[in-house]
This record gives sequence, structure tokens and C-alpha cells, in this order.
Amino acid sequence: MGASSLPYGPLTTATIHLCIDMQQMFAEPTPWRVPWIKRVMPAILKIARAWPSRTAFTRFVPPMRAAGALGTWQRYYQRWGEFTGERLDPRYVALLPEFLELVPPAVVIDKHFYSPFAQPQLHKFLRDRQIDSLVITGGETDVCVLAAALDAIDLGYRVVLASDALCSVSDKAHDDLLQLFNDRFQQQVEVASSDVILDAWL
Repeated sequence: MGASSLPYGPLTTATIHLCIDMQQMFAEPTPWRVPWIKRVMPAILKIARAWPSRTAFTRFVPPMRAAGALGTWQRYYQRWGEFTGERLDPRYVALLPEFLELVPPAVVIDKHFYSPFAQPQLHKFLRDRQIDSLVITGGETDVCVLAAALDAIDLGYRVVLASDALCSVSDKAHDDLLQLFNDRFQQQVEVASSDVILDAWL
């Protein structure tokens, strides 16, 4: 396939691969484990290794304690107290080794909420580098990836979702979300396989 395989043409040097939360806490047998994270790792790594200097990994970093969280996040961390900083082994926050070995030239951006755009540093990082397009991979499709994609749309970025490089604990929610993006966000979101994306990235 050529660059025309993406609906809105090739990806250029103004593109970054935004990989969401490929961390130990989601891969190891914790209550937050995403069972098929390992299944999508080869596709994510294929993109990251092709463009390591154009890859940004996010890490979901919980607060130290529930009482310090914002609004309804307090209730969330009362339910998931074992994931607060005062109780969570720091190694669970780390990226998986396969991704960590790409840093640098890849960069790591920490976040405390579902969307990496909830804090200003990511948008500034992208704007400083004149980025206008994002290839999004990682997890979970129906939580943090969803939040990132919607915020990116609102900020005017071109969003390309790598269909074989996304994961969720819910197969149905994953499939429904990709269908939703195909059906309702056709002007702003492109859904394609990692091979098609790499073929289109000049």
C-alpha cells in the first residue's frame, strides 16, 4: 500500500506517535491488568522502533493518597487505594522494558488523569515541535485512549488510531469505540492498521 491508503493522505514530519500508558501496572497481574496488552505490543513496538525520535510515551501516575485527589477522583482512589502512591510499588508506574529501552530518543510524559492533555505540558511539547498529527496507540481504547483522542480532536490535531495497537479489558468496548470513530468522527479520526500507518508515514 502507498501513502494514499490513509483517507487524508500521508503522514509527515509533523507527526508524533503518542503511546498511551504501556506500564507495568497494566501488564502485570494487578487489579488493573489489561489481559491482551502483550498481544498488541508487537504492533506498538513496530511503530515506536520505526520512529523512536517521534514517539512520546505517557505514564499514568496516581496521586500519593486519595484525599489529595481532585473531586470525584477522591472516590475513585478510595475504591482503588492500593494504587495510590503511598501504597503502590513505584516499579508498577514504570514503562515496560521494551518501551523504556527506546527512551531516549523517545520521550516520557507523565499524566495524572485519563487524558494526557488534561495538563498543559503535552500540548506545549507538540506545539513547540510544530506537530499537527498524532498516531495513537496503547490502552485502554475505551478509557485513556478515548480521552486522549477526543481532547486531540478538540485541539485540532489530526488523529490516526492504530487499530491493531490498541487494547482494553473489554473486547466489546474496544470494538464499539473503533466503530464509533469510523462512523461518527470520519472527518477527524482515521482508523488503520500499524502496517498501513507506517506505509503512509513519509
